[in-house]
Amino acid sequence: MRAKNKMLTLLILSAGATAAIAAINKFIQISATSKDLLTEPEALCYKWRLGNVHYTKTGSGKPLLLIHDISAVSSGYEWNRLIPLLADKYTVYTIDLLGCGRSEKINMTYTNYLYVQLISDFVKNVIGHRVDVVASGESASIPVMACASTPELFDQIMLVNPLSLLDFSLIPGKMARLYKFIVETPVVGTLLYHIATSKQSIAEELMDQGFYNPYSVKSEVINSFYEAANLGNAPKSIYVSAKCNYTKCNIVNALRKINHSLYLIGGGGIECMENRLEEYKTYNSSIETAVIPKAKKLLAMEAPEALYDMINTYFT
Repeated sequence: MRAKNKMLTLLILSAGATAAIAAINKFIQISATSKDLLTEPEALCYKWRLGNVHYTKTGSGKPLLLIHDISAVSSGYEWNRLIPLLADKYTVYTIDLLGCGRSEKINMTYTNYLYVQLISDFVKNVIGHRVDVVASGESASIPVMACASTPELFDQIMLVNPLSLLDFSLIPGKMARLYKFIVETPVVGTLLYHIATSKQSIAEELMDQGFYNPYSVKSEVINSFYEAANLGNAPKSIYVSAKCNYTKCNIVNALRKINHSLYLIGGGGIECMENRLEEYKTYNSSIETAVIPKAKKLLAMEAPEALYDMINTYFT
């Protein structure tokens, strides 16, 4: 009888703890998205076959597509300081990749191949013309792979702070699959996700890796990234997909194949960035590179004028 009572008590406590964690998860999501910092009056929606994709269109001139980095906190917000500079010369498109920012967030594994298909379809069905592309961080692999398979869709490509070729070639390991399984659990996994993407964690990463000058990381930027990480039905899917290397792809063969103009821009505040960019040239000697000093990962936010000058210099 005592054993049954202990078991019943344990079950009640477990159920209570689960309910409490679920309530905490819900509160975090509601509070993180309550400010509506990412809401735009002229937001557009591309109804792709796997989900609705948020995008914007600004300015006039030759089409230029901006693709943000791949992470749980990423969105087209990354380009907000650059768009006004480009709008006089280009029709600027920004896209929130599926699973990121304001786009639909489906509970699925996101892969490089999925994003290559998304960008190719977006160019064909929405832009409708050959397009110049600027891609940031891990998303640099997307236009490279897309251009290698459908070169007629693309003109010039600029990669801002691309990962090293070694990092792009990483694949999911056994521990990654275990971690993915844990994070995908409904209650505890969601709590782990909220810890990993807490406002404090985002602030620390922005000040350490995102910006060369940590004092330029304002509360609005932190809150906007925090909001992006909590929007949608399954925000943790892109987090775990990227964390476990499902979004990565070996791009060496694609680099060899591409005949398009390809430019690599790096933030001078990132360790060994010049060596990283030079490595790309060993597989495509026509690649041109440049480094913007006193800038780190979020170069488009920290040094938009400098990046604008690079785009004008190379794309014209």
